[in-house]
Amino acid sequence: MIKFDHVDKVYANGTKALDDINLEIEQGEFVAIIGLSGAGKSTLIRTINKMIDVTSGTVTVNGIDVSTLKGKALREFRRKIGMVFQSFNLVSKTTVINNVLTARVADMNFFRTLFGLFSKEDKIFALEALDKVGILDKAYIRADQLSGGQQQRVALARTLAQNPEIILADEPVAALDPVMADVVMTDFKRINKDMNITVLINIHHVDLALQYADRVIGIQAGQIVYDGPTSKVTNDVLKHIYGRELTDDDLMKENKNAG
Repeated sequence: MIKFDHVDKVYANGTKALDDINLEIEQGEFVAIIGLSGAGKSTLIRTINKMIDVTSGTVTVNGIDVSTLKGKALREFRRKIGMVFQSFNLVSKTTVINNVLTARVADMNFFRTLFGLFSKEDKIFALEALDKVGILDKAYIRADQLSGGQQQRVALARTLAQNPEIILADEPVAALDPVMADVVMTDFKRINKDMNITVLINIHHVDLALQYADRVIGIQAGQIVYDGPTSKVTNDVLKHIYGRELTDDDLMKENKNAG
C-alpha cells in the first residue's frame, strides 16, 4: 500500500506543489493522475520513490516511511519501484537487450558490472521482459534504430527487469503518436492485470486515462479535487478538475507540458 498522510511540498521558490495530500493506493491498482500543467502531478508521483522530498507529512510504502530512507536502504527500496519517463532514457548506441540488462546491475558485484558480465539468468529475465511488451524480436537491434513507441516499450521492459511491485510513469506517452500511445497504454494495462503490479501514471491524455485506468485522481493547485473510479468521471467532474469545459482536443491531450 502507498499512503500519503497530510503531505505538503513547498519548493525553494515558494511554490506549493502539494497541499495537504491524503491518499491511499492499494497493491494492484491502475491509477491515472490528471490535471492542468503545474498542478503537482509529477511532484506527487516522484515523492513515492523519494526523487522529491516532502516538506511535511509522510509518504509510506508497504509501511516504510520513505523520508527516513537514504544510502543503501534507499537504493534497495527503489529496486521495487520502477520509473518510466516521457524521455526514454536509453543508451542509444547499444542494443535493446543491453538497455534492459542495466536494470540488473544493482544486483551485481563491482567486477561483473565493470565488464558487463551478465548471467544467463539475467539475460533470460531481460528477454522475458521484452516478450511481455511485444518486442522480443528487437532484442539485438540498436536502440536508436527503433521508433519512439518501441523505445518506450524498451524502457518499460527495463523497468520490468527490476521485478517491481510498483511502476510510476511520468507522461509516458506524451511524445508518441496516438496509435503508439494506445499500444504502450495497453502494455501498462496488461502488466498491471497479469502481474498485479501497481501502476500510477501522470498523464495529460484525458481520453487515455479514462480508457485504461481503473481509478482517476484529479489534482488542482496541489490539492486532490477528485478521487474515484473512472466510470464516475463525468464532464462536470472534468470541469471541476480543470476549472473549465474541456474541448475534444483537450480530451485527447490537455497540453504538451508536464505538470
